[in-house]
Amino acid sequence: MFNGFSQEALEFLLDIRHNNNKEWFEPRKAIYTEKIFEPMKALGEELFAPFSDIDGMMYKVGRIYRDENFAPYLHYRDTMWIYVRYDALYWNKTPTLYFELSPEGAEFGFRISKPEAAVMERFRSGLIEDPEFFLNLVEEVVEKFGLTLGGDEYKRKKPCPLLKLETYFVKKGLSLFIKVGDPDELFSRRIAEHVLEVFNAIQPINDYFHEIVEVEELAKAVLREEKEQQLSQLEPEINMVKASNIEFMW
Repeated sequence: MFNGFSQEALEFLLDIRHNNNKEWFEPRKAIYTEKIFEPMKALGEELFAPFSDIDGMMYKVGRIYRDENFAPYLHYRDTMWIYVRYDALYWNKTPTLYFELSPEGAEFGFRISKPEAAVMERFRSGLIEDPEFFLNLVEEVVEKFGLTLGGDEYKRKKPCPLLKLETYFVKKGLSLFIKVGDPDELFSRRIAEHVLEVFNAIQPINDYFHEIVEVEELAKAVLREEKEQQLSQLEPEINMVKASNIEFMW
């Protein structure tokens, strides 16, 4: 059962930031396991539990090393993470509920960090067709939980037909998150309860983007199939020489 993090956990992550090498880490590996990995694993199980019955949903708890999300020129992470999302080949191209622990505290919410350009184009088209549905989803959770809107932005702005949509038309990716640095919350079960409340509230936004990604994947599959059919029709018919029916004795 998750019972909160500790000051020792935050200090360890800060120390690994300044001592990112095996010589420093190995003698302190037990601290990482007890104070960081085990609590993160317990928290991950709790955060996924409400979503476990949803078809296709999965979760993953990051490790401090041998991590595909970790820059190759460093040995260890100084930020630990939990993802709850629909299964996908590329985690950063799919909508995700996430929790991250760093020396500064916790950050959690929703994000789709590096979606394909076509996904964001579909998102913008959907906003134009029915802006109120998405805006109401976002405004409700932002007002209730004090979430911050984030995400990388285009260097060149996309044409936007409505002033109230400009905030979203500049985004290459999108996130809605909150940061918690209060030790009284971080070092108790309150942080788990807070994250679960936010996750449940923003799941409709996660589903909104998941549907967009699925539609784009389906459109790409149809396009590939059409191209394959066109290529097969263009290929010249090859008349293969049939083998003789005569049996030879060797």
